[in-house]
Amino acid sequence: MAITVEYAGLTDIGRVRKNNEDHFLIADLTKQLQVTQTSLTPPQSYGWKSGVTGHLFVVADGMGGLAGGELASGLAVETISWYVAKTMPWFYRYQDGREKELENELKNAVQAVQEAVKDAAEQSRFRKMGTTLTLACVLWPRVYVVHAGDSRFYLRRDGKLQRWTTDHTVGQRAVDDGLLTAAQAEASGLGNALWNCIGAGQKNVTPDLYHATLQPGDELLLCTDGLSRKVTDEAIHDILVSAPTAELAASALVTAANDAGGSDNITVIVARMQPVPAHDLNATPPDGIPIMATAV
Repeated sequence: MAITVEYAGLTDIGRVRKNNEDHFLIADLTKQLQVTQTSLTPPQSYGWKSGVTGHLFVVADGMGGLAGGELASGLAVETISWYVAKTMPWFYRYQDGREKELENELKNAVQAVQEAVKDAAEQSRFRKMGTTLTLACVLWPRVYVVHAGDSRFYLRRDGKLQRWTTDHTVGQRAVDDGLLTAAQAEASGLGNALWNCIGAGQKNVTPDLYHATLQPGDELLLCTDGLSRKVTDEAIHDILVSAPTAELAASALVTAANDAGGSDNITVIVARMQPVPAHDLNATPPDGIPIMATAV
């Protein structure tokens, strides 16, 4: 069965903060050859580009005060996109049974971000700047998620919203260890203290990695804590179900967070894996909604 990946991203400053320290990225992965010199005449000399073979989704929530956080999250997104482009062949190794190599390369990509942010911090006045990073790489039908910090990744399937990622906060760790209840951790303020993220004076980052096989009809959500701290998982699920498009879902999620106070920047990415009827396979897809004709 072929699928259509319908996606939309949105970031908003919220109602309290003076600037937006969040950044996001949505990228289509393709295979491309660009000819620079040849004896052939056009059009053969122009090169070729394959259809979309995958997608990259990234959210980053910066910290470190004003321009410092914005710089860190922007650098994270920029470095990830550069790293993926540079090492693109690795991102298809899962197809020939070398999935572990792909997973290692994704972890290396996060380490490259860590080095970039650390180097930038050392050369600026924002010595403690840092950022969360949550990345999803869809190579249909597989999805790989790499995560550091308290931004989140959700999968909605069969009427249920599943949160894959664990918040890397001191409060969440205390809850996991049975030392505090969720309410106590929230009241203590420990839910805002990160023990694992990019930069922020840390020498190393320890990302979590998740992977699974997607199904037609699945819906992915990446978001910063500006959404998850203001809108419950139940409300997020209801919004995703009721929104007819990914774009409207993203907008409704941001609106819900702002209606709940909007105390932080809010960033969301919604991606829907929609099955394509056989009679529509030859149709031209709408802009930004590439068809991946892949057997599942």
